[in-house]
Amino acid sequence: MTGKVYLVGSGPGGLGLMTFRAREVIDKADVILYDQLPGDEILASLPDVEKVDVGKYGSMHTKEQDEIERLMVKYAQEEKTVVRLKGGDPFLFGRGGEEMETLRKFGIQCEMVPGVTSGIAVPECVGIPVTHRSFASQVTFLTGHEDPSKPESAINWKWLAESPGTIVVYMGVKNLAKIADALIANGMTAEKPVAIIENGLRPNQRVTVGTLKTIAAIAAERKVKPPSIIVIGEVVSLYRE
Repeated sequence: MTGKVYLVGSGPGGLGLMTFRAREVIDKADVILYDQLPGDEILASLPDVEKVDVGKYGSMHTKEQDEIERLMVKYAQEEKTVVRLKGGDPFLFGRGGEEMETLRKFGIQCEMVPGVTSGIAVPECVGIPVTHRSFASQVTFLTGHEDPSKPESAINWKWLAESPGTIVVYMGVKNLAKIADALIANGMTAEKPVAIIENGLRPNQRVTVGTLKTIAAIAAERKVKPPSIIVIGEVVSLYRE
């Protein structure tokens, strides 16, 4: 006999955008493994059960990924109901797929609880639609963790630079200058509009706008920090302060 693990997306921040199903499974958990992306409001609402901080802050990790997966397995094998609580959606740059594979390998029952992903919700909350009939009929989601200058890239920068539509970058603040340079070097206009939404849907939310050519310098001057969503494309022109 084993317990069950729920891979739960809490949404982009705040209780109002968390799903009913997420709330339901959180409230019946024996153990909650959480990171910081759900935000203070959601974390403050967690029930009085065993809670383990497994958050990652850039290059500083409270727990490494393999340790997080070992903890999920351990608690489930103790016949506990486990919630792995993540921000946004667990399957979009949340490593939920890897965690699911590990649980399956050990024969542990798991359920995925989708969440509203920040790559759509955060731009939307400031009036930037990632698609729009006049501007963008496609959207590409991109991890910004990968350094575009490394010899072997998993991202086809030439294809990306030449593709129409919107690019949404998760976790891209650290590599912002390199991402902008790679897109320009591969043919994207340097005047392409860019917006960075910092701490989306939280009290300290802030928006920084510029172009591919200027955005890195502006972000450095304004000391932009994670968590931030970066939007590249003509839809940014719809933003109003």
